[in-house]
Amino acid sequence: MQGNQKVIGALNELLAYELASADQYFIHSQMYEDWGLHMLYERIHHEWEEELDHAKRLIERILFLEGTPDVVTRDKITIGKDVPSMLKSDLDMEYRAVEKLKDSIALCEAEKDFYSREVLVGLLEDTEMDHAYWLEQQLGLIDKMGLQNYIEHSARGGGGG
Repeated sequence: MQGNQKVIGALNELLAYELASADQYFIHSQMYEDWGLHMLYERIHHEWEEELDHAKRLIERILFLEGTPDVVTRDKITIGKDVPSMLKSDLDMEYRAVEKLKDSIALCEAEKDFYSREVLVGLLEDTEMDHAYWLEQQLGLIDKMGLQNYIEHSARGGGGG
């Protein structure tokens, strides 16, 4: 099915963002694993897998619309140096994803591509209600229990995900 070029362009922009997000989550998950922070490793590794799933859904839609997925372009990533900066950079990335998704959803509505819109609404739900919400919780826990207690909790693999 020949798709709208504006929509295909927006989907490719989102793809660049999802792939960059996957890269950032992958690096952060490996850092957590190296530091022995098992709970954080498991959760961020899971987020990496979800970002790759988001990229897969975008690629499938671009191909369906007879576009060419751009898997080379990546948005900028920010690698943290410690637990709080890593969580904060991941949260900032998710907030930017929410903005990009909402803009693309509006474009799909304007171009009457309601199935692409539906795909993006699913990604938005994952991003807002799962990824960003969990990261906000973790930063809140650091504020409430202190960084050292949070790190000890994370090293033991205690709940949080």
